[in-house]
Amino acid sequence: MTAACVFGCGGPTLTGEESEFFARVNPWGFILFGRNIKTPDQVRKLVRALRATVNRPDAPVLVDQEGGRVQRFAAPHWRPYPAARAYGLLAVDRLTRLEMARLGGRLIAHDLAGLGVNVNCAPVLDVPTPGAHDVIGDRAYGQDPEEVAHLARATAEGLMAGGILPVIKHIPGHGRAEADSHLRLPVVKASLDALEKQDFAPFRALSDMPMAMTAHVVYAAVDPERPATTSPVVIKTVIRESIGFRGLLISDDLSMKALDGDLRWRAEAALAAGCDVVLHCNGGMSEMKAVAAGTPALSGRAASRAAVVLARLPDVVEPFNATRAAARFHAILSCEAAA
Repeated sequence: MTAACVFGCGGPTLTGEESEFFARVNPWGFILFGRNIKTPDQVRKLVRALRATVNRPDAPVLVDQEGGRVQRFAAPHWRPYPAARAYGLLAVDRLTRLEMARLGGRLIAHDLAGLGVNVNCAPVLDVPTPGAHDVIGDRAYGQDPEEVAHLARATAEGLMAGGILPVIKHIPGHGRAEADSHLRLPVVKASLDALEKQDFAPFRALSDMPMAMTAHVVYAAVDPERPATTSPVVIKTVIRESIGFRGLLISDDLSMKALDGDLRWRAEAALAAGCDVVLHCNGGMSEMKAVAAGTPALSGRAASRAAVVLARLPDVVEPFNATRAAARFHAILSCEAAA
């Protein structure tokens, strides 16, 4: 049976202990970070090795390749990409901005597909507000919810055209958070009306996406006690009902300091609240064992959603000339930088 979790590993190759653990637990998927990445050939070997442990050639392998501050595949082996904010700031017509966002997503998809990676934890749909912590900052496309939604959809469509499934994040919105949830728990005190109009709006517009990642954020107007990741109220009434998201819901990293309790409790609480799959990123074996102890097999609606996700991986991707596309992409960005 496949476990309702996604795990990282400790380095650029699997240890014997990791291989045995993954074979026994059978996580739904894996996630890569900088510590796992050296060269293209090494990454391809690692991806094959991860999938071999669970004997599933289509097992999801995730990465955070947003651009800007958050891109795990970087120089000298991979081209750099701008932060999301750069697309929103392009002083060109709206259609060209959308074209550039889609082209950025399509180029990233080309890079990832060549490595065997099939899921990108992007785009970011958060809408920052003045005074919020800069953990989101330029990772957001802008401060207008409608423009964020349009540019995020263009990026997601570019990823999917290249065979990469997007994960929209951080649902239902991290933009107002006054703290970095990697370090402590943010509490958002905005009214429900304000949240509906600004924070939730881009996620509602992209509610048809295959996957979403939760925010470790308390929304006092909805559930003053628990962050979205472990709140049945937020997941049911906001994410599933108000926003209308029907795809696979993945927790943000359980090892982040915003969450309390031990790792087993965090996994159990997130799944009980309505997350379909839990995510643990740092590759620490003792922590992964604790998460696995609190993670059952995928079943019921979660299993159905996971199956739908995998069915959206295309057998054939659209024709694409990466050299020509990269030339246009960088020409527009270069002209903008020189203006």
